[in-house]
Amino acid sequence: MNTRVIGSLQEDLAISYLEENGFEILERNFKCKIGEIDVIAQKDNVIRFIEIKFRKSNVAGGVHYAISQKKLLKISKIAQFYIMINHLNNSMFSIDALLIENDEITYLENVFGGM
Repeated sequence: MNTRVIGSLQEDLAISYLEENGFEILERNFKCKIGEIDVIAQKDNVIRFIEIKFRKSNVAGGVHYAISQKKLLKISKIAQFYIMINHLNNSMFSIDALLIENDEITYLENVFGGM
């Protein structure tokens, strides 16, 4: 299987996990001129901008090291754009990560700190 097919399967797994854990999926692969956010979801009245990362093994430090500060800053800018175009200024937000490594899922809330 090529990496695109594997990535799509892992993203489907992530979506299933989120839905099973009470997340309402608002957007998948939200794109704008700044870039893309894998998933935008809502849970507990919080809009969550979720980066999905997959690794087959913990080579090079594993999946926890796959999201750089540069990537988080880009996600933050895309999130701010989404908030603006959807008039969501009075909502609560979080930039989160869903990590899949060796078929284990870890969900990390608020990986960027306050927005």
